[in-house]
Amino acid sequence: MNILAVKLPDVGEGVTAAELVEWHVKVGDMVREDDTLAAVMTDKATVEIPSLYSGTVTWIGGEVGDTLAVGSDLVRIETDAEAPVEAARADEPAPVAVPETVTPATKDAPVAATEKPVAPAGKVIVAVKLPDVGEGVTEAELAEWNVAIGDIVQEDDVIAAVMTDKATVEIPSLYSGKVVGLGGSVGEVLAVGSDLVLIETEAGAGSSGNAPSPVSASAQAAKAEVAKPAVQVQAAEAKPSPARATATPATGAPRAEGQPPLASPSVRARAREAGLDLRQIAGSGPAGRITHADIDAVFDMSRRSPGQAAPAGRIARTGTEEIKVIGMRRKIAERMALANARIPHITVVEEVDVTALEELREKLNAGRGDKPKLTVLPFVTATLAKAMLDHPEMNAHYLDDDGIILRHAAVNAGIATMTDAGLVVPVLRNAEALNLFETAAEIARLSEAARTGKAKRDELTGSTFTITSLGPLGALATTPIINHPEVAILGINKMAIRPMWDGTQFVPRKMMNISASFDHRVIDGWDAAVFVQRIKSLLETPALIFMES
Repeated sequence: MNILAVKLPDVGEGVTAAELVEWHVKVGDMVREDDTLAAVMTDKATVEIPSLYSGTVTWIGGEVGDTLAVGSDLVRIETDAEAPVEAARADEPAPVAVPETVTPATKDAPVAATEKPVAPAGKVIVAVKLPDVGEGVTEAELAEWNVAIGDIVQEDDVIAAVMTDKATVEIPSLYSGKVVGLGGSVGEVLAVGSDLVLIETEAGAGSSGNAPSPVSASAQAAKAEVAKPAVQVQAAEAKPSPARATATPATGAPRAEGQPPLASPSVRARAREAGLDLRQIAGSGPAGRITHADIDAVFDMSRRSPGQAAPAGRIARTGTEEIKVIGMRRKIAERMALANARIPHITVVEEVDVTALEELREKLNAGRGDKPKLTVLPFVTATLAKAMLDHPEMNAHYLDDDGIILRHAAVNAGIATMTDAGLVVPVLRNAEALNLFETAAEIARLSEAARTGKAKRDELTGSTFTITSLGPLGALATTPIINHPEVAILGINKMAIRPMWDGTQFVPRKMMNISASFDHRVIDGWDAAVFVQRIKSLLETPALIFMES
């Protein structure tokens, strides 16, 4: 039997990494060739990864929400299949030839990840990997080495310090033994799960209870990184020992003398605000890391103290839920943060009398036959396409890194659509060339594709101007955020009947506010106001929308 790796393939478009959004298998599952193993997301497209082999899953390469590099191991499978030719490289998790001679590691020469040292008889070489330091971090900078090659370390000795999110975390050793390899130099950025230190230790030693059994030098070289599931366990992510894993934070048991606490920045901040000493809290996370649950346990214990009972009939709620931001939600967060940080927005709000437009819409719908039903959105889209003829500066992209404005001839309208996965913006191409019913049909098709996850990649990219609407839930006014690198966005607010003065009396009119945001770096306030007034005039006199220029 061989243990072969299915790697994250090149999913195109020059992508170098992808986010793991769903597992279809788990360790121990039997799979067949072409069975779907996992789904990954990149640039708003979700791709399912098939198995290349039939066999038993022995290892999976991360958790949902992790970002994996193209070419990294996604799944390892125990199979009868033969390893492909390219899997014979030293850095692939496949059987390799046994070297005739082995050059032992020296203190002056760090061991490369592709040239792992071979342990003497009765010993094994195990890897302490960079653990998950929380907060969704996928990599960390190596800030300090506390050991060198050749040093003797004990379990729980600090071997290195890494920095992430402006917090420095010390990483303890999981084994006692001799350091034979370092994973990088100070200043380098290491991925979570990559080898941090290689330690030569006694066979059967280790902190996890799943320590490696004795492996001879020749067998160890032949198996390389992947041998049997038992060996993979010892070289997988740093995991706490049973003693640490079962430690109950609520007891407040202190850590070992001199052992610094491991915690994410948000946990440290929460403890600091509550006046808690992390050194007096036992962590239940990987490598004894203190989590929010451990802090909650301390709070629960204090609330159970005498005299702290809640008023009768009411229950004091406790606990904090950690929700990992993954998939589409993470993509939205990244794009919104980028747009808000880089674009100085100016927003213009105007009220529009859409009474005439609504009357026209009702008449067109009454005689539409088998054509799609018209909503306000096709009229707004047609209005924008018309207004762009007089204001081409609005139908543009600002490439701020290059200092270039790209004015587009085609009006490709992004239609912001709410889906179960979050906000998606399918693109209505060449809006200027479509009539009302064609526009309505295309908007309906794109929105349905977006909601069901069937939208193609080219249907989700290339917009030159975005329209956003909350429909009947819309407020009196909104301040929409521009879809970078576009220079403007139009928000449609809810429609309401309001009393309006016609010069002699108040009359009921159907009114709708519009909110337009502009990139103030390239659009002046005057031009923004003129553009909004042009939209207002077209919507209030809808016949103008269909007049040839």
